[in-house]
This record gives sequence, structure tokens and C-alpha cells, in this order.
Amino acid sequence: MRRIARSTLQTAANLVFFSVLATAILASTFFLTRDEIKKSEDAEKLKLINQIMPGALYDNDIIKDTLTIPANELLGTEGDTLAYRARLKGEDSAVVLESIAPDGYSGRIWLILAVRSNGELAGVRVVTHKETPGLGDYIELPKGPWIKGFDGKSRALYKDADWKVKKDGGQFDYMAGATITPRAVVKAVNKALIYFEENRDKLFAAAEPKKEETK
Repeated sequence: MRRIARSTLQTAANLVFFSVLATAILASTFFLTRDEIKKSEDAEKLKLINQIMPGALYDNDIIKDTLTIPANELLGTEGDTLAYRARLKGEDSAVVLESIAPDGYSGRIWLILAVRSNGELAGVRVVTHKETPGLGDYIELPKGPWIKGFDGKSRALYKDADWKVKKDGGQFDYMAGATITPRAVVKAVNKALIYFEENRDKLFAAAEPKKEETK
């Protein structure tokens, strides 16, 4: 019995040792690589942002000049998202927003859009979707140029009735047999512009300086 108890105790001790060792290795790996991972993530974000907003529109560190936006019906979001603020020579230039079209043919369509300070769209891109390949997926680059049709558009240029596909009496093109997808995207972009109009000052407000902790 003593031998069995001793063996069981030794096995348990070994399990604890290796568990602690594995945890230590994972923790060390995380701390050693997190800076590189963060840099890689920031580079990917900047790459996507620069697709819809040329670097000539800003000279600030747009990845760090952000604003957390709570879930919002106009943006179609159910959790916090980030707005990236672009500034040029100290002046407000544009803001990048995340938006979701909830009513695509196959579900939600995640978007990112850049809005100039005057309310004009600098660009829109589809981040991810589940639309039918070869039919509804023409909303994304490089499958087709359709998404570039938003460039330069604004609510000053188009009224609410214009923010529809042409089949519904609006101003936006669509592919025959695939109207649900572009209809959802057009509506989502218009609602995001309404959000911008209603929150422009807040979106461009300077970041509050962090308060020093008092001992």
C-alpha cells in the first residue's frame, strides 16, 4: 500500500511540475512575442486603412489616435468598436469607422469605411462576409470594382431616397440576380454616414490625457 501511495504521490507531483513548467513556458512565450504580434496587427490594420484612405490625408499616428465606440444601432454593432481619427497638420481630416450590414443574403457583412471631415466617403471596403461565391461576392475587391462606387459619395450629394440600388429607385448599381447583398451594403453605409453626421464633434474630439495615479 505504501508503495502504491508513494507512486501515486510521485505521479501527482510530476503532473504538477510539468503543468507549472508548461504554464511558465507559455507565459514566457507570450511576453516575448506580444510586442511583435502587436506590431503585426497594427501593420495589417494600417494596410486596410490605407486602402480606403490615402496616407496623404493624415500625418498623425492613426493607429494610436482612436476612439472607442459602444454598440450602436446605426453602425449595426453589438459591441465596442474603434474609430481611427486622421488629422493633417493638426486639422481634422477623416475618420475610419467599422460597420455591419445585418441583412446580407447569407448573414452579416462587416464593413470598414473612411469618411472625410466634410462627410464625403473616401472609401468603403468589405472586411468579411458569407455571401454566395460567384454571385453576391462581387461587393469585395478584387472580385469586382462595385465597392469603389461609394468613393466621393455623401449625404449632401445623395438624399435618403438615393441610398438604394437602382432597382429600388436609388443611385447604386447592382448585379442582376444579386440585389439583396448590395442593398444591405448601401443601407449600412448610409446609416454609418448618419452616425457620422450626428457624432462628428465627438468623433474628432482630442483624446483626453491620461491622469497620473495619485499615491
